[in-house]
Amino acid sequence: MAEPAKPAAPASGRANTKKELPERFRNHKHVWVFVEQERGQVHPVSWELMGEGRKLADKLGVELAGVVIGAPGEATLAAAREAACYGADLAYTVTHDILADYRNEPYSKALTDLVETFQPEILLLGATTLGRDLAGAVATTLLTGLTADCTALDVDADGSLAATRPTFGGSLLCTIYTLNFRPQMATVRPRVMAMPERVERPLGRLVEHPLSMAEEDVVTKVLRYIPDRDSAKSNLAYADVVVAGGLGLGSPENFQLITQLASVLGAEYGCSRPLVQKGWQPAERQIGQTGKTIRPKLYIAAGISGAIQHRVGVEGADLVVAINTDKNAPIFDFAHIGIVTDALHLLPRLTEAFRRRLSPHIRDRIAS
Repeated sequence: MAEPAKPAAPASGRANTKKELPERFRNHKHVWVFVEQERGQVHPVSWELMGEGRKLADKLGVELAGVVIGAPGEATLAAAREAACYGADLAYTVTHDILADYRNEPYSKALTDLVETFQPEILLLGATTLGRDLAGAVATTLLTGLTADCTALDVDADGSLAATRPTFGGSLLCTIYTLNFRPQMATVRPRVMAMPERVERPLGRLVEHPLSMAEEDVVTKVLRYIPDRDSAKSNLAYADVVVAGGLGLGSPENFQLITQLASVLGAEYGCSRPLVQKGWQPAERQIGQTGKTIRPKLYIAAGISGAIQHRVGVEGADLVVAINTDKNAPIFDFAHIGIVTDALHLLPRLTEAFRRRLSPHIRDRIAS
Protein backbone atom coordinates (compact mmCIF):
# COMPACT_ATOMS: atom_id res chain seq x y z
CA MET A 1 0.00 0.00 0.00
CA ALA A 2 1.41 3.38 -0.94
CA GLU A 3 2.63 5.76 1.75
CA PRO A 4 0.83 9.12 2.22
CA ALA A 5 2.24 11.98 0.19
CA LYS A 6 5.13 13.76 1.88
CA PRO A 7 6.52 17.25 1.26
CA ALA A 8 9.33 17.28 -1.24
CA ALA A 9 12.79 17.84 0.18
CA PRO A 10 14.16 21.36 -0.31
CA ALA A 11 15.92 21.69 -3.64
CA SER A 12 19.67 21.27 -3.34
CA GLY A 13 20.28 24.44 -5.27
CA ARG A 14 18.05 26.63 -3.12
CA ALA A 15 20.83 27.84 -0.85
CA ASN A 16 22.84 29.00 -3.84
CA THR A 17 20.05 31.36 -4.89
CA LYS A 18 19.47 32.85 -1.44
CA LYS A 19 20.29 36.51 -1.09
CA GLU A 20 21.89 37.97 2.00
CA LEU A 21 19.15 38.80 4.53
CA PRO A 22 18.89 42.60 4.82
CA GLU A 23 20.49 44.03 7.95
CA ARG A 24 17.15 45.27 9.33
CA PHE A 25 15.83 41.68 9.48
CA ARG A 26 18.81 40.01 11.14
CA ASN A 27 17.55 40.62 14.68
CA HIS A 28 14.27 38.79 14.04
CA LYS A 29 14.10 35.76 16.35
CA HIS A 30 11.58 33.45 17.98
CA VAL A 31 8.37 31.77 16.85
CA TRP A 32 4.95 33.33 17.44
CA VAL A 33 1.49 31.80 17.32
CA PHE A 34 -1.58 34.03 17.11
CA VAL A 35 -4.11 32.79 19.70
CA GLU A 36 -7.48 33.36 18.07
CA GLN A 37 -10.41 34.02 20.35
CA GLU A 38 -13.94 35.24 19.83
CA ARG A 39 -16.47 35.88 22.56
CA GLY A 40 -13.99 34.62 25.15
CA GLN A 41 -13.48 31.24 23.42
CA VAL A 42 -10.10 30.22 22.02
CA HIS A 43 -10.28 28.48 18.65
CA PRO A 44 -8.71 24.98 18.95
CA VAL A 45 -6.52 25.63 15.89
CA SER A 46 -4.47 27.96 18.11
CA TRP A 47 -3.39 25.07 20.33
CA GLU A 48 -2.77 22.84 17.30
CA LEU A 49 -0.43 25.53 15.96
CA MET A 50 1.20 25.91 19.37
CA GLY A 51 2.26 22.27 19.21
CA GLU A 52 3.73 22.79 15.74
CA GLY A 53 5.35 26.06 16.80
CA ARG A 54 7.00 24.29 19.72
CA LYS A 55 8.72 21.90 17.30
CA LEU A 56 9.95 24.76 15.12
CA ALA A 57 11.18 26.78 18.11
CA ASP A 58 13.09 23.79 19.49
CA LYS A 59 14.79 23.19 16.14
CA LEU A 60 15.80 26.84 15.94
CA GLY A 61 16.80 27.06 19.61
CA VAL A 62 14.49 30.03 20.23
CA GLU A 63 11.43 30.85 22.33
CA LEU A 64 7.82 30.15 21.46
CA ALA A 65 5.33 32.92 22.19
CA GLY A 66 1.56 33.14 22.12
CA VAL A 67 -0.04 36.38 20.93
CA VAL A 68 -3.42 37.28 22.41
CA ILE A 69 -5.43 40.29 21.24
CA GLY A 70 -8.76 41.19 22.80
CA ALA A 71 -10.75 43.19 25.33
CA PRO A 72 -9.33 43.84 28.80
CA GLY A 73 -10.39 41.21 31.30
CA GLU A 74 -9.98 37.67 32.50
CA ALA A 75 -10.72 35.96 29.16
CA THR A 76 -7.65 37.47 27.47
CA LEU A 77 -5.41 36.75 30.44
CA ALA A 78 -6.74 33.20 30.68
CA ALA A 79 -5.94 32.62 27.00
CA ALA A 80 -2.39 33.89 27.58
CA ARG A 81 -1.93 31.60 30.59
CA GLU A 82 -3.42 28.64 28.72
CA ALA A 83 -0.85 29.12 25.92
CA ALA A 84 1.83 27.99 28.39
CA CYS A 85 0.01 24.69 28.89
CA TYR A 86 0.42 24.00 25.16
CA GLY A 87 4.10 24.89 25.01
CA ALA A 88 4.50 28.69 24.98
CA ASP A 89 7.44 30.17 26.88
CA LEU A 90 5.83 33.60 27.05
CA ALA A 91 2.81 35.53 25.83
CA TYR A 92 2.26 38.96 24.33
CA THR A 93 -1.07 40.67 24.91
CA VAL A 94 -2.70 43.75 23.43
CA THR A 95 -5.91 44.71 25.19
CA HIS A 96 -8.36 47.53 24.52
CA ASP A 97 -12.12 47.98 24.50
CA ILE A 98 -12.12 48.38 20.71
CA LEU A 99 -10.66 44.88 20.42
CA ALA A 100 -13.68 43.21 22.01
CA ASP A 101 -14.98 42.18 18.57
CA TYR A 102 -12.79 41.33 15.61
CA ARG A 103 -12.32 44.16 13.13
CA ASN A 104 -9.51 44.14 10.62
CA GLU A 105 -8.20 47.65 11.28
CA PRO A 106 -7.52 47.51 15.04
CA TYR A 107 -6.41 43.87 15.02
CA SER A 108 -4.02 44.48 12.11
CA LYS A 109 -2.66 47.54 13.87
CA ALA A 110 -2.15 45.63 17.12
CA LEU A 111 -0.39 42.68 15.52
CA THR A 112 1.70 44.79 13.14
CA ASP A 113 2.91 46.98 16.02
CA LEU A 114 3.83 43.90 18.04
CA VAL A 115 5.84 42.44 15.17
CA GLU A 116 7.66 45.68 14.46
CA THR A 117 8.50 46.13 18.14
CA PHE A 118 9.55 42.61 19.16
CA GLN A 119 10.61 41.21 15.74
CA PRO A 120 9.66 37.53 15.55
CA GLU A 121 11.22 35.28 12.92
CA ILE A 122 8.12 33.16 12.29
CA LEU A 123 4.43 34.06 12.74
CA LEU A 124 1.72 31.38 12.48
CA LEU A 125 -2.04 31.91 12.31
CA GLY A 126 -5.01 29.60 11.87
CA ALA A 127 -6.55 29.55 8.39
CA THR A 128 -9.98 30.40 9.77
CA THR A 129 -12.21 33.16 8.45
CA LEU A 130 -10.71 35.53 11.02
CA GLY A 131 -7.15 34.27 10.63
CA ARG A 132 -7.12 34.51 6.84
CA ASP A 133 -8.41 38.08 6.95
CA LEU A 134 -5.89 39.14 9.59
CA ALA A 135 -2.89 37.33 8.11
CA GLY A 136 -3.32 38.86 4.66
CA ALA A 137 -3.63 42.39 6.04
CA VAL A 138 -0.61 42.04 8.35
CA ALA A 139 1.62 40.46 5.69
CA THR A 140 0.71 43.23 3.25
CA THR A 141 1.45 45.94 5.82
CA LEU A 142 4.77 44.37 6.78
CA LEU A 143 5.71 43.73 3.12
CA THR A 144 6.54 40.11 3.85
CA GLY A 145 5.54 36.75 2.41
CA LEU A 146 2.57 34.64 3.50
CA THR A 147 2.02 30.96 2.66
CA ALA A 148 -1.65 30.04 3.08
CA ASP A 149 -3.35 26.75 3.97
CA CYS A 150 -0.17 24.86 4.78
CA THR A 151 -0.22 21.12 5.38
CA ALA A 152 3.32 20.83 6.79
CA LEU A 153 5.86 23.17 8.42
CA ASP A 154 9.57 22.68 8.99
CA VAL A 155 12.83 24.60 9.12
CA ASP A 156 15.83 23.77 6.95
CA ALA A 157 19.53 23.79 7.77
CA ASP A 158 19.88 27.59 7.58
CA GLY A 159 16.76 28.21 9.68
CA SER A 160 14.39 29.18 6.87
CA LEU A 161 10.75 28.20 7.29
CA ALA A 162 9.71 25.51 4.81
CA ALA A 163 5.94 25.85 4.37
CA THR A 164 4.29 23.11 2.33
CA ARG A 165 0.86 23.41 0.72
CA PRO A 166 -1.14 21.81 -2.11
CA THR A 167 -1.06 23.69 -5.42
CA PHE A 168 -2.13 23.38 -9.07
CA GLY A 169 -5.68 22.46 -8.12
CA GLY A 170 -4.51 20.13 -5.38
CA SER A 171 -2.53 17.84 -7.70
CA LEU A 172 0.91 18.73 -6.29
CA LEU A 173 2.52 19.67 -2.99
CA CYS A 174 5.01 22.52 -3.07
CA THR A 175 7.31 23.89 -0.38
CA ILE A 176 7.54 27.69 -0.23
CA TYR A 177 10.26 29.82 1.38
CA THR A 178 10.30 33.48 2.35
CA LEU A 179 14.06 33.92 2.09
CA ASN A 180 14.65 37.65 2.22
CA PHE A 181 11.86 39.07 4.36
CA ARG A 182 10.73 38.75 7.98
CA PRO A 183 8.67 37.56 9.65
CA GLN A 184 8.03 34.37 7.72
CA MET A 185 4.25 33.95 7.87
CA ALA A 186 2.02 30.94 7.34
CA THR A 187 -1.59 29.94 7.98
CA VAL A 188 -2.72 26.39 8.74
CA ARG A 189 -6.28 25.12 8.64
CA PRO A 190 -7.94 23.56 11.70
CA ARG A 191 -7.27 19.85 12.20
CA VAL A 192 -4.32 19.71 9.80
CA MET A 193 -1.91 19.52 12.75
CA ALA A 194 -2.38 17.17 15.68
CA MET A 195 -3.57 18.61 18.98
CA PRO A 196 -0.63 18.56 21.44
CA GLU A 197 -1.02 17.17 24.92
CA ARG A 198 -2.01 19.80 27.46
CA VAL A 199 0.44 20.01 30.38
CA GLU A 200 -0.40 22.20 33.34
CA ARG A 201 2.37 24.73 33.84
CA PRO A 202 2.72 28.45 34.64
CA LEU A 203 3.36 31.08 32.00
CA GLY A 204 6.98 32.17 31.93
CA ARG A 205 6.50 35.84 31.06
CA LEU A 206 3.61 38.09 30.11
CA VAL A 207 4.43 41.10 27.92
CA GLU A 208 1.65 43.68 27.68
CA HIS A 209 1.76 46.09 24.75
CA PRO A 210 -0.46 49.15 24.25
CA LEU A 211 -2.69 49.78 21.24
CA SER A 212 -1.99 53.15 19.62
CA MET A 213 -5.49 53.54 18.19
CA ALA A 214 -8.82 54.91 19.35
CA GLU A 215 -12.40 54.08 18.36
CA GLU A 216 -12.65 57.18 16.18
CA ASP A 217 -9.71 55.84 14.12
CA VAL A 218 -11.66 52.73 13.11
CA VAL A 219 -13.85 53.00 10.01
CA THR A 220 -15.97 49.89 10.66
CA LYS A 221 -18.44 49.78 13.56
CA VAL A 222 -20.00 46.79 15.28
CA LEU A 223 -23.75 47.32 15.48
CA ARG A 224 -24.70 43.93 16.87
CA TYR A 225 -23.55 40.34 16.94
CA ILE A 226 -25.63 37.74 15.08
CA PRO A 227 -24.33 34.16 15.57
CA ASP A 228 -24.09 31.96 12.49
CA ARG A 229 -26.55 29.24 13.43
CA ASP A 230 -25.97 27.29 10.22
CA SER A 231 -22.32 26.69 11.08
CA ALA A 232 -23.40 24.92 14.26
CA LYS A 233 -25.08 22.19 12.21
CA SER A 234 -21.76 20.74 11.10
CA ASN A 235 -19.03 19.63 13.47
CA LEU A 236 -17.01 17.78 10.86
CA ALA A 237 -13.60 19.04 11.87
CA TYR A 238 -13.84 17.69 15.42
CA ALA A 239 -16.03 14.61 14.94
CA ASP A 240 -14.68 11.23 16.06
CA VAL A 241 -16.63 9.32 13.39
CA VAL A 242 -17.36 10.65 9.88
CA VAL A 243 -19.24 9.05 6.98
CA ALA A 244 -18.90 10.70 3.56
CA GLY A 245 -20.14 10.15 0.04
CA GLY A 246 -18.99 11.07 -3.46
CA LEU A 247 -20.10 10.92 -7.07
CA GLY A 248 -20.19 7.14 -6.90
CA LEU A 249 -23.55 7.47 -5.15
CA GLY A 250 -25.03 8.33 -8.53
CA SER A 251 -27.75 10.80 -7.52
CA PRO A 252 -28.55 13.29 -4.75
CA GLU A 253 -31.41 11.06 -3.56
CA ASN A 254 -28.90 8.30 -2.75
CA PHE A 255 -27.05 10.55 -0.30
CA GLN A 256 -29.62 9.55 2.30
CA LEU A 257 -27.69 6.28 2.56
CA ILE A 258 -24.81 8.31 4.00
CA THR A 259 -26.92 10.23 6.50
CA GLN A 260 -28.70 7.06 7.63
CA LEU A 261 -25.43 5.28 8.41
CA ALA A 262 -24.07 8.38 10.13
CA SER A 263 -27.20 8.58 12.28
CA VAL A 264 -26.90 4.97 13.41
CA LEU A 265 -23.21 5.47 14.29
CA GLY A 266 -23.79 8.80 15.99
CA ALA A 267 -21.42 10.27 13.42
CA GLU A 268 -21.09 13.42 11.34
CA TYR A 269 -21.53 13.19 7.57
CA GLY A 270 -19.66 14.89 4.75
CA CYS A 271 -18.99 14.77 1.03
CA SER A 272 -16.39 15.29 -1.68
CA ARG A 273 -16.06 18.52 -3.66
CA PRO A 274 -18.01 17.41 -6.77
CA LEU A 275 -21.17 16.99 -4.70
CA VAL A 276 -20.94 20.59 -3.52
CA GLN A 277 -20.28 21.77 -7.07
CA LYS A 278 -23.39 19.93 -8.27
CA GLY A 279 -25.46 21.39 -5.45
CA TRP A 280 -26.15 18.02 -3.84
CA GLN A 281 -24.71 19.13 -0.48
CA PRO A 282 -23.87 22.50 1.14
CA ALA A 283 -20.28 23.73 1.25
CA GLU A 284 -20.08 23.26 5.02
CA ARG A 285 -20.18 19.48 4.43
CA GLN A 286 -17.25 19.39 2.01
CA ILE A 287 -14.14 17.49 3.09
CA GLY A 288 -10.78 18.21 1.47
CA GLN A 289 -8.31 20.93 0.59
CA THR A 290 -10.98 23.55 -0.09
CA GLY A 291 -13.38 22.16 2.51
CA LYS A 292 -12.95 20.80 6.04
CA THR A 293 -9.90 18.96 7.29
CA ILE A 294 -10.85 16.09 9.60
CA ARG A 295 -8.99 13.82 12.04
CA PRO A 296 -11.63 11.27 13.14
CA LYS A 297 -10.99 7.91 14.74
CA LEU A 298 -13.06 6.33 11.95
CA TYR A 299 -13.70 7.65 8.44
CA ILE A 300 -15.97 5.78 6.02
CA ALA A 301 -15.77 7.05 2.42
CA ALA A 302 -18.36 5.70 -0.03
CA GLY A 303 -18.10 6.37 -3.76
CA ILE A 304 -15.19 8.81 -3.35
CA SER A 305 -12.26 8.38 -5.76
CA GLY A 306 -9.73 9.91 -3.36
CA ALA A 307 -7.92 12.53 -5.44
CA ILE A 308 -5.17 14.42 -3.61
CA GLN A 309 -7.56 17.33 -2.94
CA HIS A 310 -9.65 14.99 -0.80
CA ARG A 311 -6.69 13.06 0.56
CA VAL A 312 -5.19 16.18 2.09
CA GLY A 313 -8.34 16.61 4.17
CA VAL A 314 -8.49 13.09 5.64
CA GLU A 315 -4.90 11.93 6.13
CA GLY A 316 -5.13 12.54 9.86
CA ALA A 317 -7.85 9.90 10.30
CA ASP A 318 -6.89 6.92 12.48
CA LEU A 319 -8.85 4.44 10.34
CA VAL A 320 -10.00 5.02 6.75
CA VAL A 321 -12.54 2.60 5.27
CA ALA A 322 -13.06 3.07 1.52
CA ILE A 323 -15.94 1.67 -0.55
CA ASN A 324 -15.63 1.99 -4.32
CA THR A 325 -16.44 -0.03 -7.44
CA ASP A 326 -13.12 0.94 -9.06
CA LYS A 327 -10.31 -1.22 -7.65
CA ASN A 328 -7.79 1.29 -9.04
CA ALA A 329 -9.33 4.31 -7.30
CA PRO A 330 -6.63 6.48 -5.64
CA ILE A 331 -8.41 6.23 -2.30
CA PHE A 332 -7.26 2.62 -1.96
CA ASP A 333 -3.66 3.88 -1.90
CA PHE A 334 -4.14 5.38 1.55
CA ALA A 335 -7.21 3.63 2.97
CA HIS A 336 -6.57 1.18 5.80
CA ILE A 337 -9.49 -1.01 4.72
CA GLY A 338 -10.64 -1.10 1.09
CA ILE A 339 -13.88 -2.69 -0.11
CA VAL A 340 -14.38 -3.04 -3.87
CA THR A 341 -18.14 -3.07 -4.28
CA ASP A 342 -21.13 -0.85 -5.05
CA ALA A 343 -21.75 1.48 -2.11
CA LEU A 344 -25.47 1.56 -2.98
CA HIS A 345 -25.69 -2.13 -2.09
CA LEU A 346 -23.29 -2.15 0.88
CA LEU A 347 -24.39 0.99 2.75
CA PRO A 348 -27.95 -0.21 3.57
CA ARG A 349 -26.55 -3.51 4.83
CA LEU A 350 -23.94 -1.76 6.97
CA THR A 351 -26.60 0.52 8.41
CA GLU A 352 -28.86 -2.38 9.29
CA ALA A 353 -26.00 -4.40 10.76
CA PHE A 354 -24.90 -1.51 12.97
CA ARG A 355 -28.48 -0.77 13.95
CA ARG A 356 -28.92 -4.33 15.22
CA ARG A 357 -25.58 -4.53 17.00
CA LEU A 358 -25.11 -1.04 18.42
CA SER A 359 -27.31 -0.04 21.31
CA PRO A 360 -27.49 3.70 22.11
CA HIS A 361 -25.16 3.07 25.06
CA ILE A 362 -22.50 1.49 22.84
CA ARG A 363 -22.83 4.23 20.21
CA ASP A 364 -22.15 6.81 22.89
CA ARG A 365 -18.89 5.00 23.68
CA ILE A 366 -17.56 5.02 20.10
CA ALA A 367 -15.89 8.38 20.64
CA SER A 368 -14.42 7.43 24.03
